[in-house]
Amino acid sequence: MFPARFAPILFGLILSGVMSFIVTGVATLKAVGFDADALGVWMAAWSFGWPVAFVVVLVVAPAVRRLVASMVKPPATTSH
Repeated sequence: MFPARFAPILFGLILSGVMSFIVTGVATLKAVGFDADALGVWMAAWSFGWPVAFVVVLVVAPAVRRLVASMVKPPATTSH
């Protein structure tokens, strides 16, 4: 188990891995089709793209959180 302070980094690692896996898979299959080399090309694209996606998620996430917060109503507070 990881300490809770690593949750945002772990979240970014997993999210970027899943998203880059799917996106590189779709792009690879569109570019090369379902041929014998497709899996190898896909894995090469994913291994290159995942670290890029991870860094982008870590850098962009704070700005996106602020943007989303500016677009939604704050939660209602209840007083007792």
